[in-house]
Amino acid sequence: MDFVSSFTSRLQCRAPDGAFAFGIEEEYFLVDADTKAVVEDVPKKFFEAASVATKGRSSTEFLQPQIEVISSPQRNMADARTELRYLRRTVAEVAAEHGLAILAAGTHPTASWRNAQQTEKARYDAVMQDLQMIGQRDLLCGLHVHVCLPDPHQRVDVMYRMLPYVPLLLALSTSSPFWQSRRTGLKGYRLAAYDELPRTGLPDLFRTEEEFDAYVAALVKAGVIKDSSYIWWAIRPSLANPTLELRAPDSCTLVEDSIAIAALYRTLVRHLWVNRSCNRDLDAVGRAIIVENKWQAQRHGVHATFAGRDGALSVGEMLERVIADTAADAAALGSTAELNRCRTIVGSGTSADAQLAVFEAERQCGDRARALRAVTDWIAAATLE
Repeated sequence: MDFVSSFTSRLQCRAPDGAFAFGIEEEYFLVDADTKAVVEDVPKKFFEAASVATKGRSSTEFLQPQIEVISSPQRNMADARTELRYLRRTVAEVAAEHGLAILAAGTHPTASWRNAQQTEKARYDAVMQDLQMIGQRDLLCGLHVHVCLPDPHQRVDVMYRMLPYVPLLLALSTSSPFWQSRRTGLKGYRLAAYDELPRTGLPDLFRTEEEFDAYVAALVKAGVIKDSSYIWWAIRPSLANPTLELRAPDSCTLVEDSIAIAALYRTLVRHLWVNRSCNRDLDAVGRAIIVENKWQAQRHGVHATFAGRDGALSVGEMLERVIADTAADAAALGSTAELNRCRTIVGSGTSADAQLAVFEAERQCGDRARALRAVTDWIAAATLE
């Protein structure tokens, strides 16, 4: 979705009080309303009806059992929360009219990627031709957060300085402990599957827009990609929008978690913009440590221990440091309450923790299939809480 078209002028991203406008994209699974199993072939009439009902703020995704919603450009968290609840509810109502329901999670607990059908679209045809089986396995749903900077030409500078925080943002979102009806042992399996794709994972240490543009130009000249929209890093400068786009998080089951993570990311963008020296000395060793911390976030979620040059740091400890460092930024953006919600996520656990708790409780009383069904029922209900 092109957020720019919703602004009266791109200059609004650059105005002091209009800076750091943001937008949220969420991807959901489309399931049978009764069984909560992924629907392999979704009727086009559903997507058309959903687009009309959401006033164009929903769209198809790469595979048919998925739908994406796209918020308007927002400047305060309360409006973003209201709109995201509206979009979830509206898509769910249209889905119900077609015998469907929506599930917000990074992976569907029982879906089989072998049965998923690709959405008919020229771009998707080209991507599937390139990716082959890896593309077929992309039955995954994420949360993407776009934030405008006062000067969009500085997005690459902020991107590389944002890298140390990506594992934290991922840990808070983890909602993908199951894959193909199996416990994966990971709280966030989604990126383990997604990072099979080329041009994913963490970006290299590009420090300027010129370096990033040179990289893209080389791939385009070689015929590898058409443009930078085919770069699917955990964080990237958006091609369609003048934004820095966070792509690492799983789709959050609870709306409040999505809003909290969006608020934390937006606060960090402002903090890095104001404090130009923050993380400017990030080097190859630092990036390698971040790659390890990303794995720890995938494996353990909010229970992870992160590595640092000064020793180990829990997710909770890192969050407290970030909240303390960015207090002025959160206050300026009106996001203090949402950052406090991040504390709640650490204390209570993510969707992955809740799913596993439901699974274990039901497994004590029944078989594996019944336990997995209880998990999908919980996700469906919690998505609309």
